[in-house]
Amino acid sequence: MTMPHNDVAAFHDLLRRITTASTTANGTPRPARILALCGAGLSAASGLATFRGSTASLWHTRDPIKLATPEAFTADPGLVWRFYAYRRHTALNVQPNAGHRALAALAKGLPEGSFLCLTQNVDGLSPRANHPPESLRKLHGSLFDLRCVNVDRKTRGRPRCDYVVQDDFSDPLCPALSTAATGVDETAAASGAELPHIPVNELPKCPKCHGLLRPGVVWFGEALDPMLMVGIGKWVAADTIDLMLVIGTSAEVYPAAGYIEEARDAGAVVATINLDAESPAGLEALKPGDFAFGGSAADLLPELLEPVIGMANWK
Repeated sequence: MTMPHNDVAAFHDLLRRITTASTTANGTPRPARILALCGAGLSAASGLATFRGSTASLWHTRDPIKLATPEAFTADPGLVWRFYAYRRHTALNVQPNAGHRALAALAKGLPEGSFLCLTQNVDGLSPRANHPPESLRKLHGSLFDLRCVNVDRKTRGRPRCDYVVQDDFSDPLCPALSTAATGVDETAAASGAELPHIPVNELPKCPKCHGLLRPGVVWFGEALDPMLMVGIGKWVAADTIDLMLVIGTSAEVYPAAGYIEEARDAGAVVATINLDAESPAGLEALKPGDFAFGGSAADLLPELLEPVIGMANWK
């Protein structure tokens, strides 16, 4: 008998089965292998606006996509840092939700190396939910990672700077960005006031070579970290994948979306957890044996992952 696509009990049976110790053909233990791909829908329940939904008034009159480029930073680093100071501040003023915490608990509840979570989010909520860093890959970087601009460019007669820092939750990063972080200047500017220019010498600086620091995110026109991608590719290719979780994403952006089919090719059952997972379009894309749960990841993940993470202590 075919199980409904949203049968929680059937999903629990699958999860129990794949996470029960099994063996390979030669008798060695084989832990379950679970891959997750997360998007903005995971953070929606925390009250965090999407990239294009920034609530600072100025960013309704300027196209965020045009600010999130290396060219924009070169032309006016102060303006770009204003935008990212506001995004950092906004992200720090919401909390990780039950979905973030459930994924962190799953990572802690499985053998090391058997769970890999790929997040397209740059909001820092997964690290703040204490998701183990060894099982989390930030595909698009993080608002709270910083790197020197000289990491990316050759300097005259000098080697590239190697300064990179992760999970710097300082707010603001420097005094010049204090009113930008809270949106005060931007709101006034949107009403016609002149936006104060921030001199380069007042922006965050590299403590090693004194070059400018930039947000550690992947801007439009930039490639994803090649070493990161190689590592993910090796994990995916290493063995059978038992389960692929697609969480809070429409899975339309590549190369991230390509991991779904790679996991399916590696034997995975695919479970989509998203607000529109059970929409006509979502169900049309459903493959036999896969799951689709329509709703908030913050509500669904704790219930779906209960066989591994338990009921209450992690919340």
